[in-house]
Amino acid sequence: MAAPGPEWTRQLDLQFSAGDERAMATAYGCFSPLVYTIALRSLRDSGAAADITQDVFVRAWRSRDSFDPQSGPLPAWIVGICRNVILDHLSARSRQERLVVRAGFAPETGAALDASVDTIADRVVLASELERLGEPQGSILRLAFYEDLTHQQISARMNLPLGTVKSHIRRSLVHLRNRLEEWDAAS
Repeated sequence: MAAPGPEWTRQLDLQFSAGDERAMATAYGCFSPLVYTIALRSLRDSGAAADITQDVFVRAWRSRDSFDPQSGPLPAWIVGICRNVILDHLSARSRQERLVVRAGFAPETGAALDASVDTIADRVVLASELERLGEPQGSILRLAFYEDLTHQQISARMNLPLGTVKSHIRRSLVHLRNRLEEWDAAS
């Protein structure tokens, strides 16, 4: 998956909040894959994910007056809207299933989703931010956290000096912390 909006700028945040339709089109182009991925992983239904993606951007456009670029970047605000739309969808689906059960019919989709929308959204955002770090930083962090390798093991596997691995990890973690704080502040 491509990193969300490397071409997105603070100026586009301001243009979006001012009602610039081109900024909205750019936002859709940059962030609709992210929204769709979060929805698809949350609902496991491509049709519902497509509907939710459309709904998220319609809601974002209609409520653009409530977006404050000073509070955080647009992508994080859009992920917040996405979470709310997915939760609304899950709530409606749950109500429908309860009605079906009360009517004496077995629900067609009885399996409850085991991962929360927030967890899925966080995973997708983290994966995109790791990809955005570039190489070798993204690979180093993936080895450290997903494969639980030590700095020395990463150094050996990637054929990099140990000091370089440690420096990449430290700088990348600082960068990730700052980026994820921006996402959290706006969602």
